[in-house]
Amino acid sequence: MSEDESRQSPSEPTPPPAPEPVSVPRQRRSFGQFLLAIDAFVDTVLWTIGSALRRTFESYDAFLRRFRARGIWRALAELGSDACTYGAIGLVIVLAFAQPAFEATRYADWRTTDDFAVTFLDRFGKEIGKRGIVLNDTVPLEEIPDVLIKATLATEDRRFFSHFGIDIVGTFRAMVENARAGGVVQGGSSLTQQLAKNLFLSNERTLGRKIKEAYLALWLEANLTKQEILKLYLDRAYMGGGVFGVTAAAEFYFNKNVRELTLAESAMLAGLYKAPTKYAPHVNLPAARARANEVLTNMVQAGLLTEGQVIGARRNPAIAVDRSQDQLPEYFLDWALEEVKKLARRNPALARDRIVTVRTTLDPALQRQADLAVEATLRDNAKARDVGSAALAAMVPDGAVVAMVGGRSYGDSQFNRAVNALRQPGSAFKPFVYMAAFMNGYSKDSIVPDRPITIGGWSPRNYGRSYRGPVSLKVALTKSINTVPVRLAQAIGRDKIVETAYAMGITNELKISKSLPLGASDVSVLDMAASYSTFANGGLKATPYAIVEVKNSDGTVLYNRDRDEMEAPRVLPTDKVEEMNEILVNVVEAGTGRRARIDGVVAAGKTGTTSAYRDAWFVGYTGNFTAAVWFGNDDFTSTRRVTGGSLPAMTWQAFMDYAHRDIDLSPMPGVDAADLARFPKALVKDESENRPQPRVLNRQTQGVLRDIGKALSAISPLASAAPAESTPPTDVAARQ
Repeated sequence: MSEDESRQSPSEPTPPPAPEPVSVPRQRRSFGQFLLAIDAFVDTVLWTIGSALRRTFESYDAFLRRFRARGIWRALAELGSDACTYGAIGLVIVLAFAQPAFEATRYADWRTTDDFAVTFLDRFGKEIGKRGIVLNDTVPLEEIPDVLIKATLATEDRRFFSHFGIDIVGTFRAMVENARAGGVVQGGSSLTQQLAKNLFLSNERTLGRKIKEAYLALWLEANLTKQEILKLYLDRAYMGGGVFGVTAAAEFYFNKNVRELTLAESAMLAGLYKAPTKYAPHVNLPAARARANEVLTNMVQAGLLTEGQVIGARRNPAIAVDRSQDQLPEYFLDWALEEVKKLARRNPALARDRIVTVRTTLDPALQRQADLAVEATLRDNAKARDVGSAALAAMVPDGAVVAMVGGRSYGDSQFNRAVNALRQPGSAFKPFVYMAAFMNGYSKDSIVPDRPITIGGWSPRNYGRSYRGPVSLKVALTKSINTVPVRLAQAIGRDKIVETAYAMGITNELKISKSLPLGASDVSVLDMAASYSTFANGGLKATPYAIVEVKNSDGTVLYNRDRDEMEAPRVLPTDKVEEMNEILVNVVEAGTGRRARIDGVVAAGKTGTTSAYRDAWFVGYTGNFTAAVWFGNDDFTSTRRVTGGSLPAMTWQAFMDYAHRDIDLSPMPGVDAADLARFPKALVKDESENRPQPRVLNRQTQGVLRDIGKALSAISPLASAAPAESTPPTDVAARQ
């Protein structure tokens, strides 16, 4: 027996062999189980984080419990805690409000955006004014007089070099002074804040603007040096008289280079920052000198100069250039500058070279007459008729603006009522309604009933509270009936009226309402003149423009209208325009615009008067010119029954009568003067007799000239020929 066999006991059974492992296939987890696993993991992580935060907070709370504040210290702690909490919330809210302001800082050229130094010429090439801002590299900060910089800092921001963009001390001081005075007597804005407003914001007095101003001031301080901020401020500040920056102001007020300014002159310029219109020396020299004296006092109080150093400037105040006779077309220049900026956005060459000379469409003689006509009407009627403001825009039928009056006094208000004011046109809007009707199957002879109509509870009534029954469209527009255009709008759709008005030249949004046909939507004076010019030129679009040619500082022509602009598109059919012209001529001859008649000239137009006599219009045209005139009050209060057929028509007539003297009269499309009752006799005269003669010299002067001529002819036959070869110069001759 072997050894292995001897080890096995007969009583112990032999163990069975181990079973071979059986491979069991792994079961796949379902998608639902996978999502449950993710949910469990997220729950675990959140629970763990929450537990950790809870333990941390409990530990922090236990730590703080060691410190117990009582009495006044507890109150201060509570106030401080609440201040931090609500301050953080307020900071987030204010930052949200300031976000739109920061959009302007994204432009890479924000320092020079809209920075132009523009010399404007009239249509004949004579300089009429300047606008814009002198570029930064024109006069370095180091060359600006030290006394001007000190006067600026002493008056506007004494802690300019020590604060971070917002002068907290100055703001608190201004709040205290304003509270004492019960009104705004001091401004709390730092110089940086004022620059932020000049660069990016408007002049509106709202909380939102102040918030944006504060954030932009901090942004400027973070991105510019103090010297750069000061230089930009000196170049961007409005100094009155339509000029910006101390360099332009030195030339305008003193005919000096800014480097040559004296202490007295520097003080007078520094006084303009607060209220440039009020303290402009060419408007109110005594007020300007009084303000300059305050600036000198500020310099002494700030420790920048001594009383002995300023005593000479007090005793010998600055003498400004007398510009009372300049009569610059300020409103036109403001608008022309905006047109230059618009042109630069689509003209890369102009966008690069911003020191330019611009020849405009302005006619200086017509501009003077427009100013005189508006001022004469207001002077004679303002108090009696409770009307305080007016505007006028005149152009040739292609859209070239020759005269613009944006208000009674540019010195009192720079707001351009001819361009920026939006007022209801009243019945002056009706030609848009009738033209839309003509383009949709109606004609001037179509009959529409003039009788009461009610639309959704609104019942328009005629001016005389009476009704004529069935009338033709020619009669309805001539007599300015209200129910007829309302019925036309119901028939053709108000959307078509709006489309027609936009096509003719209205740029402001017109609200489609029941009262739209009666002129309830706001429009501008300039848009109305442009739209009526479409009638005057036979149906072509007449986009208002002021720029004829632009040259850079080297004399290179950057823009020429004839070369760079396309021909005006046709927007109205010729035959429909001729129908409209026949009606609107009838308005002047036999309708509400009879006060707009011009001797020897075929004129057309339409009056407009809004409810409560808030707005009064006359918009009219001839073959040569179109003009829109508005009278009213800036605060929308009612006038004393001023209608479009009164003061506006009279002003229009005074301007247009002058404009048509000694010029070749252009025909009006579709209108034959021989068909008008008051024209045939004038037409049979000799051509030289039919031409209106300029009335420049009075009769007494003309008699003296005749006597001189007779005396000269008696002395020498040669002398008698001299007067025949030369005529006295007149404003009209200058326009030829």
